[in-house]
Amino acid sequence: MAQIFDRSSNALARMSLVLTGILVIALGVTLNELQRSPWVTRQGQRADQPVPFSHKHHVQGLGLQCQYCHTSVEKSSYAGIPPTKTCMNCHAQIWTNAALLEPVRHSWATGESIRWIKVHDLPDFVYFNHSVHVNKGIGCASCHGRVDLMPLMYEQNTLQMEWCLNCHRNPGKNLRPTSEIYNMAWKAPTEDHPVWCSVTDAKTGVPTAESVSCVTKDPTDSGPAMASLDMPATPGAKDAAPGAMVMPASLSYTKFTSQKALGDFLIDQYHIRPPRQLASCETCHR
Repeated sequence: MAQIFDRSSNALARMSLVLTGILVIALGVTLNELQRSPWVTRQGQRADQPVPFSHKHHVQGLGLQCQYCHTSVEKSSYAGIPPTKTCMNCHAQIWTNAALLEPVRHSWATGESIRWIKVHDLPDFVYFNHSVHVNKGIGCASCHGRVDLMPLMYEQNTLQMEWCLNCHRNPGKNLRPTSEIYNMAWKAPTEDHPVWCSVTDAKTGVPTAESVSCVTKDPTDSGPAMASLDMPATPGAKDAAPGAMVMPASLSYTKFTSQKALGDFLIDQYHIRPPRQLASCETCHR
């Protein structure tokens, strides 16, 4: 019986299998890169908002604190969008006729909410508690980037699961003193710019992180830098000048010159759960 296939058919079959494998791999890599791209994550994209609100102008230019507009950052699962009344606290007096602020004035006059477009929008199946992160030493800039330098708000990070897990597996690299949560320009300690931290008695009704006090000036110096310490005067110090802050004798500070050392210290003092528990599925998916 004559052969149906030519001798070269075996080579062609092998070649087609190799090409099919290459195409499958290439398709997988392409889809993987696509789902990480800004086209899917919206990373770096500036949404077309009803009012082009500039965080740079309000935060860096005017010095407004995050909590003035986002009042629930420390006690709620969401940061919250300020009501129109918050805007009108200032804009009832300044820029009262600016065309840019017409949607704000219309909202105030009619009671209709401004339809802001949410920039940091997590999927509905993800449980994220904003207050837990803030009260455990995660600064605003760690997730939202340098908001004080953004004329128009955009998403600094992908907010995808791998980005969250990257922090949950090693939270120490992003922890900072609670006094520096809203400091956008906070930098990790180095040999040239160390940080000193001490632990005070635990306070009732406040987050555990509040028991840690950190300063960026050497507390052993008796110069004016000590005035930055928010510590009460030692009981019985009658000779102290009115309003002066006296260091308690029992308070001892530890010097940190790297983020790893500071992070390990804060993990222990803030009572952060171990990475294995933080990276478990039920932490975010409930």
